[in-house]
Amino acid sequence: MPILPAMDSLTTDTFSIDHEALIHFRRDRLRAQMVSHGVDACLLFDPINMRYATGARNMQIFHQRNPSRYLFLPVEGPVVLFEFTGGHHLAIGLSTIDKVRPATTVSYVAAGPNIAEVEKKWADEVGALLFEVVGAGATVGLERINHGASTTLAAAGFRIVDAQGPVERARSIKGPDELTCIRQSLRATESAVHALRDAIRPGITENQLWSELHRVVIAEGGDYVETRLLTAGTNTNPWFQETGDSLIAPNALVALDTDVVGCHGYYSDFSRTFHAGPDAPHPEQKRLYGLAHEQVHHNMGIIGPGVTFREYAEHAWEIPDEFTPQRYYLSSHGVGMTGEYPYLYHRNDFESSGYDGVIEPGMTICVEAYIGATGGAEGVKLEEQVLVTETGTALLSQFPFELDLLGSSG
Repeated sequence: MPILPAMDSLTTDTFSIDHEALIHFRRDRLRAQMVSHGVDACLLFDPINMRYATGARNMQIFHQRNPSRYLFLPVEGPVVLFEFTGGHHLAIGLSTIDKVRPATTVSYVAAGPNIAEVEKKWADEVGALLFEVVGAGATVGLERINHGASTTLAAAGFRIVDAQGPVERARSIKGPDELTCIRQSLRATESAVHALRDAIRPGITENQLWSELHRVVIAEGGDYVETRLLTAGTNTNPWFQETGDSLIAPNALVALDTDVVGCHGYYSDFSRTFHAGPDAPHPEQKRLYGLAHEQVHHNMGIIGPGVTFREYAEHAWEIPDEFTPQRYYLSSHGVGMTGEYPYLYHRNDFESSGYDGVIEPGMTICVEAYIGATGGAEGVKLEEQVLVTETGTALLSQFPFELDLLGSSG
């Protein structure tokens, strides 16, 4: 499949966003998917999904754990935001929300031993709204609420299903304003990674270096970093060790996965590996980097509209045996306001973990590579973020690769 230039070279007004069109596009996509999945109304607790559906934002990380605000979204009828105490004013002016009501926090932390009574109160409140708007026996898409609240609502006569299907399928296709948000998030995160790269030197800790990413992400209007994936030297192998207080050694590799929830709440997700110096990279470091670079670019080349998930797995880069045991758990994945549908698996994982589907225009996908042998000294993490177009893909991430690690193959 052809890989087009980065999107910024394809538009003359890169960062002009129609926020009204943006939130209505997302809400309407979700409602269309609810119809497709036979869901009459959704009760959303995930703050990212609430933000997707309405644009309403409030303490996003806090509310990922605390069920203290939620959204009622019917296919037809009023959209009601049940907002956290003291935050009712935050939704003023949002045309996607018809009414704001106080939320009932359904958690043991808030209710203590009275949790069953609070669950009943919650179910009575939202049940009355469901009866009024969608009627008895309606199918309700529910997410992330404790078991007692769910069963109490089901006992009121509603059919409870998981909201993940319609939400994930809605989010998987991006509209024009979403793509502008993504590009702006990426450009800001790339500025942060440039600052991080410039700060690399032997003798500082991983935490000190990682703080540069946070500093610029926040200054550029981003939200937060979702993971702690910056490591150096032996901490790069195996992957998924977390950033800590280890000192960066001379000539070590430094690997980063951004995982930034950036501008407008859109995920900026690319990975790079650097060399700490002061000497030139040694041949084994170059070999690892070259293989990871090859994996990413081979797999970018087979992504395109109409390609099935199974076809992708069958044609994906063949990981050498020495690196197979520590392969990244995915080959590629969807991305939007976080990592999302679809997951594209390696060939040797497809039968046990994979599922089929079709890559569609408007999907944004991150192509992953981790190359590190079991017991090896170091590993290399690389990743690119692309848009699926009508004819192939367009590169969204623009941060350069390291020519000294690519060597003569750069």
